[in-house]
Amino acid sequence: MKKKIAVAITGASGSIYAKLLLEKLVQLQEQLQEVSIVMSSNAGFVWQTELGDESYQNFPFRYFDTNDFLAPFASGSAQYDALIVVPCSMGTLGRIAGGISNDLTTRSADVMLKERKKLILVVRETPYNLVHIRNMETVTLAGGIICPATPSFYNKPKTIEEAAMTVVNRVIDLVGLQHQSYRWGTDEV
Repeated sequence: MKKKIAVAITGASGSIYAKLLLEKLVQLQEQLQEVSIVMSSNAGFVWQTELGDESYQNFPFRYFDTNDFLAPFASGSAQYDALIVVPCSMGTLGRIAGGISNDLTTRSADVMLKERKKLILVVRETPYNLVHIRNMETVTLAGGIICPATPSFYNKPKTIEEAAMTVVNRVIDLVGLQHQSYRWGTDEV
């Protein structure tokens, strides 16, 4: 069955993760019924600062304004399978943990939790303070998945993109999409 996925991009550092994820979702479109995107007001600025372009506008997916509560994934009746918040700022994490649905991202996160669907937060901060850790615990206990933007190195990445892709591949696995990536203990890519 094809999946319906929403991607929320916040203004946290780590736009490379969002870009690589969207590129990977383009490659996996045969497994997807729909991909929707919402970006915080600061996300485009951070993307431009970190990646030097505005390519976030060029993906063949549906885009929604951060205050568009008529977006389908703002309701459980739309039956989205997953919301990926990438990168996820600590402010967004805190609002999700507190149940504060003040924009489309936090409302959609609330929907994923109440519907027992996949909520994947690719948190991007270091170090964590106790408030961050407790917010991650709260979201985890509510059924969300905290997937820190922490690359793995056992596949010997040679570029920043290859290192960041190890996080994106983990997110793709968590969503339940089939794809090829490095698998520990095998010779397969």
